[in-house]
Amino acid sequence: MIRRAIIALLVLIGWRRQRKDAARDEERIVPDAPSDRGAETAVLVLLVLAALAALGFVAVYAIGDLPGETQWLGLALGGAFALLAAALVVVAKRLVVSEENEEDYPQASHPEAQRAIVQVVEESGDRITRKRLLRLAGGAAGGALGLALVTPVVSLGPVFDTSRLQAAPWRRGRRLVAEDGTPWSADDIEEGTFYTAYPEHSSHDEVGAPVVLVRLDPRALQLPAGRAAWAPDGILAYSKICTHAGCAVALYRKPTFRPTQPRPALVCPCHYSTFDPARGGEVLFGPAGRPLPQLPLLIDHRRELRAAGRFSGPVGPAWWGVRDGRSR
Repeated sequence: MIRRAIIALLVLIGWRRQRKDAARDEERIVPDAPSDRGAETAVLVLLVLAALAALGFVAVYAIGDLPGETQWLGLALGGAFALLAAALVVVAKRLVVSEENEEDYPQASHPEAQRAIVQVVEESGDRITRKRLLRLAGGAAGGALGLALVTPVVSLGPVFDTSRLQAAPWRRGRRLVAEDGTPWSADDIEEGTFYTAYPEHSSHDEVGAPVVLVRLDPRALQLPAGRAAWAPDGILAYSKICTHAGCAVALYRKPTFRPTQPRPALVCPCHYSTFDPARGGEVLFGPAGRPLPQLPLLIDHRRELRAAGRFSGPVGPAWWGVRDGRSR
């Protein structure tokens, strides 16, 4: 079965070898058989459908916001491989002429055996009449599958222009809202917990969009120089993207045992980088190499929280900025 599958694949992609004129009249190894137009048509249809399924994978991946996106991606890619496999099965079963012979296993590098294999491959495809069309369909299916397999690579990040990794949608005056779009009020922020906020009218999927909000006693703040007005009523905002590996800062440590946990901290649960919100997001523990970028805040006449400017530094891990010199 494996031998027939290999021969089917070689015949389908049009692998041939020029034979010497003297060998044209030698006795056939594979018995002659009439062509099967129906099987050829089935192979063509299966290959075209495989190419369309692979291109469908690329299209779904590019759109990105379809309901059940993961299921559609799996269905498209799995369908493409299944259709390609079905085409090869039809070639092996219906278009490759074969017979079973029992004989001793030949010695390695036996020239007669090598010539016989070449002759078998060539003669096995004699009954295929639309070779060029099948080659084109096979190439289209293989090319589309290759494109589908490399498409996810684009999600690894920009290749030529990495500056957009440092971009953030925050501007002075932009309101902080919850995930459902409700504006955050200064009176909503309580001590002892933390909240997630996003810039109003911006995509939540942008790397620089999410921030964490915490409220501390203003007397406990020891912010860097120039940030005295960045935390009105003791409310602070920091980027939710950890500066170590780009994970989400998703834990808030409240002091439970003063000798080991003297003050509140923001924690990334992936690698346990720990940041001090009272001191400008400086690193207390873990592999992070720089503080969390802080977002300056202001409270408007409605007591709603707004950004008072941009982040104190680039968002994300330091290695994002290696190529543009902003890795520190």
